[in-house]
Amino acid sequence: MAILLYQGHGSLRVTTGGGKVIYIDPFVGEGYDKPADLILVTHQHHDHNCVELPAKNPGCVIWQNTQALQAGKYQTLRLDFATVEAVEAYNHHHKKSECVGYLLTVDGVTVYFAGDTGETEEMTRLAARHLAYAVLPMDATYTMDVPEAIRCANRIGAKRSIPVHMAPGKLYDPNRAKKFTVPGALLIEPGETVSLDALS
Repeated sequence: MAILLYQGHGSLRVTTGGGKVIYIDPFVGEGYDKPADLILVTHQHHDHNCVELPAKNPGCVIWQNTQALQAGKYQTLRLDFATVEAVEAYNHHHKKSECVGYLLTVDGVTVYFAGDTGETEEMTRLAARHLAYAVLPMDATYTMDVPEAIRCANRIGAKRSIPVHMAPGKLYDPNRAKKFTVPGALLIEPGETVSLDALS
């Protein structure tokens, strides 16, 4: 079973049951000592693309928005330990042509990492995927505010919804997190881990 570590802000790490290590939007927090097998970057803002932070195994794949979105088409990356599907991400601060979200499937479980986005057309289609987890931003400055994040979580309908990216310059905002009142809300503080099961 894969383990998700929330490092803070929009940075997360997934370790598969087989020991493969995946970083999403490395920037802050602890836990970069595990050598990466895959690094995913949703866009090129400085608080999401610090690919130099994690240690790296030989053959580590670094997949950034520029590979994930090519000529207006969202790409899929298939590795022997993970499948990554790029999906749309955009809002008033983030151009659709320069940002992506990711659907990461490991150990039979799919997690939606929204990246820096607002509500998108994609989210209705995601509901049909019956996702186990959705990771959504809600800082109200560069991403969604809390009401929009709640609306998106309900629209996506994942079994567990995890709020991140809560305030500029902060790893986490517990008071803001408590406002994320949706069915299946899962509040994880920096440094905490959660086992990613299928939640059947």
